[in-house]
Amino acid sequence: MNLAAIGVPGLIIILVIILILFGPKKLPEVGSAVGKTLAEFKKSTKEMMEEEDRDKAANQQSEIEK
Repeated sequence: MNLAAIGVPGLIIILVIILILFGPKKLPEVGSAVGKTLAEFKKSTKEMMEEEDRDKAANQQSEIEK
């Protein structure tokens, strides 16, 4: 299931629920926190992928040397 399957009506309902739960004054703070969390997650996954690529390259190099 992807985000596109939700559709516009589903997104509107989700936004209304979030607005009711947090109120209009807290909404910018919540959005900022979510944005920072997503940025940190993206950074961490990028670092993990780069580390995995380095490990693969090192393994290939050691196989070539054998």
